Amino acid sequence: MSGYEPTIGLEIHAQLRTVTKLFCNSKNDPDETRPNVNVCPICMGHPGTLPTLNREAVKHVLKVGVALGGSIADFTEWDRKSYFYPDIPKGYQISQYQHPLVTGGSLKGVAITRIHLEEDTARSQHTPTELSAGKGGYSLIDFNRAGVPLMELVTEPVIHSAKEAGDFARELQLLLRYLDVSDADMEKGHLRVEVNISVNKQQTTNNQQLGTKTEVKNINSFRAAEKAIEYETRRQIAALEAGEEIVQETRGWDDAKGETYSQRAKEFSHDYRYFPEPDLPKLKLSEIPEFSEEILRKELPELPWERRERYLALGLKQEDADMFVANITLGDFFDDVSKHTREVKLAANYIASDLASLLTEPFDISKGSVSFARLMDMVAGGEVSSRGAKDILRVLIERGGSPREVAEREGLLQQSDEGALLKIVEQVIKGNPEVVMQYKGGKKESLQFLIGQAMKLSKGAGNPKVLGELLEQRLA
Repeated sequence: MSGYEPTIGLEIHAQLRTVTKLFCNSKNDPDETRPNVNVCPICMGHPGTLPTLNREAVKHVLKVGVALGGSIADFTEWDRKSYFYPDIPKGYQISQYQHPLVTGGSLKGVAITRIHLEEDTARSQHTPTELSAGKGGYSLIDFNRAGVPLMELVTEPVIHSAKEAGDFARELQLLLRYLDVSDADMEKGHLRVEVNISVNKQQTTNNQQLGTKTEVKNINSFRAAEKAIEYETRRQIAALEAGEEIVQETRGWDDAKGETYSQRAKEFSHDYRYFPEPDLPKLKLSEIPEFSEEILRKELPELPWERRERYLALGLKQEDADMFVANITLGDFFDDVSKHTREVKLAANYIASDLASLLTEPFDISKGSVSFARLMDMVAGGEVSSRGAKDILRVLIERGGSPREVAEREGLLQQSDEGALLKIVEQVIKGNPEVVMQYKGGKKESLQFLIGQAMKLSKGAGNPKVLGELLEQRLA
């Protein structure tokens, strides 16, 4: 409905890739399938145990902050976030409240409020009544995930569309992977997106009053996040139009039904009874050399948006540049090929379309880049046709070898000898009198049909440019 505008803020949690958990030496292994094996008295919350901070996890968050242009805190401390739930073994979560590691920054034009570090919860598995032999439903808890370092990023409420929210989350996922701080796999729960949505009447002043927000959880994909925003926006507008009041609450997302549902009243910060964690020392980051912004910045790799701009500056198509940024393996392969040929745009086209479609499993970029570059040179030089290049590429992937040797062995070298091709042209003209008349009558597109017939007679070996020139000369 017109006249309303959604305002969206995101809370994104990412499990960090570290050897051990945030406050103990238990293994951080997201691929472990056996329940409750990566646990110890500390992450299980046994009385008398003391946490010890994982410096690697802190550095991961600081690198993200530097990459996003945020301000690195000089002083930080840890807080207890108190709430009871079966997946919280201590009855509280060690998090950060007043002094996050990073404040500010932006991504895709979206302002960031804060980035902080906290410990993850355990994983609950609920079994409904009908699956438990009539004994009533029950829940099981796997504590392998409890205490895993979790980065939380909170945006300002400045997003106004589902697409803008989805674009932000996807770019953040790329950044986490480029920095090698998280696998950021939503399907495996490494990356979790929660959306806060409010709807209000559009106003012309800057002092716009935001509506009552709802938070949507249980989102397992970027597309689901976008659909949840679209649904919740429609639901809130319909409620306001009907004169109903929006309740601040936490809602879940049902992907099968494509709708949100009420879970519980939304908590406020005072409900968690935050207070400084007494068992962890406060940190003054400027006293720790490895946490200095200068050192962190030097360690940053080329970032996703920097790589995208570099590709566009080379003249690559937007969709090819986006593919090479998103698929790091293909991007690295393109970069390696570019060192060995000047035909970078041609190489990008073949990698993005032909090579990507032929690959059924990850490949080693250190192998084949020189051969691929030589194949591009042969295409650009007219030695092989586009069709022939595709066939050669398939052989190179399956069996390896030299592109020239493959072309010679398979009879795929393109013929440019005018004497040999002229005989083929004469056959085409003689065999297609009606098309020849159409061409002479002004239907110039008929020439492409004749070139195609000539290519067929040459079994794809004829140079289409030379064939076209010979046909034009004979039909002039």
